[in-house]
Amino acid sequence: MTRSIVLLCAALMMLMLLHLLVPLGPLLELRRTDPSLAALLFTELRLPRTLLAAGYGAVLGMTGAALQAMFANPLASPDITGSSSGAALGAVLGAYWFGIVDPLALAAFGAGGAGLALAALVLLAGRRSDTATLLLAGVAIALAAGAATSLLLALAPSPFAYYDSFEWLMGSFVDRSLPQAAAALIPAALACALLARRARALDLMALGEDVAASLGFPPRRLGIEVVVLSAIAVGACASVCGAIGFVGLIAPYAARRLSGGHPGRALVPAALIGAIMLVLADLAVRFAPAGRNIPVGILTTVVGTPLFIWLVIGMRQRMSGRLTS
Repeated sequence: MTRSIVLLCAALMMLMLLHLLVPLGPLLELRRTDPSLAALLFTELRLPRTLLAAGYGAVLGMTGAALQAMFANPLASPDITGSSSGAALGAVLGAYWFGIVDPLALAAFGAGGAGLALAALVLLAGRRSDTATLLLAGVAIALAAGAATSLLLALAPSPFAYYDSFEWLMGSFVDRSLPQAAAALIPAALACALLARRARALDLMALGEDVAASLGFPPRRLGIEVVVLSAIAVGACASVCGAIGFVGLIAPYAARRLSGGHPGRALVPAALIGAIMLVLADLAVRFAPAGRNIPVGILTTVVGTPLFIWLVIGMRQRMSGRLTS
C-alpha cells in the first residue's frame, strides 16, 4: 500500500510538471524575447491551471471514496449524488443574482449548494440505501439542481449570463487566477485533511454501525461530518471550475483495488488517482484544434460514461449470481 502511494505521488508530480510546461515551444520563445512576460504567463495562467486540475481531481477522488464508504455503495460520487450540481447552483446564485465576485464568498455559496444537495440525498435515500434508490434520488437531485441553474441563468439580470457561463458549467480550468485557485483549494485542502482523519472510522463502518459506535465513532455524527466536509471541498472547487463528472466515481473504484477493499484506506489513493486523471484530461484537451476550447468536463464524461455503464452491469451480474445461488 505504501509503495503504491509513493508511485502514485511520483506519477502525479511528473504529470504536473508536464502540465506546466506543455506546450514548451511558445514558453521558451517568449522567455527569449520577454522574460518578464514569460514569467507572468507561467505564474498567472499555467500555475493556477495546474494546481486546480490536480487539486480538484484530488478532491473528487477523496470525497467520492468517503461518500461511497458512508453510503456503503460503490456508485456514490459527487456527481451522481447531486453535490456537484448543487455546488454549481449555489455558485450561479451567488455570482449572477447576488453579484458576488469575491472567490472565497463564491466558494461559500458553492459549498452551501453542495451541502443542501447531499442533505436532500440523505433525506430521500437514507445512508444505507440500495443502489437503485441511491441512483434514483441522486439523479433526481442532479436534474433538479441543473434545471434550477439553467433557470437562474435564463432569468439573470445579465442577458448574456447563460452564454458567459457555458464553458464554466462544463468544467474548465482556463483563465483561472492564483486568488481563485487559493479560494478553491485552501478550504478544499482543509476539508480533505479532516476527511482523511476519519479513514479508520470509515473502515469500522464497513464492519457495521454497531461496531463503529462501540469503538467511539457514532454513525450519525460521522455521516454528518462526511457530508459537511465533502460539501465544503466539492463546493469550493466547483464554484471556481464548474462541475466535473465521473472522476469521483472511477478514482475510488481503482483505489479500492489498492487498499484491499478497505474504504477508509482508499481515501488517499483515490485522491492521488483523481488528481492524475484530471491532470491527464486537461493535458488532452490542450491538443484540441486551434481556437476550439473543449471543457475538461466533457472529456471526463465521454470517457467515464462507458466505465460507469460497465460498473453498473458488473454489479447487476453479481447480484443476479447471488440470487440464483
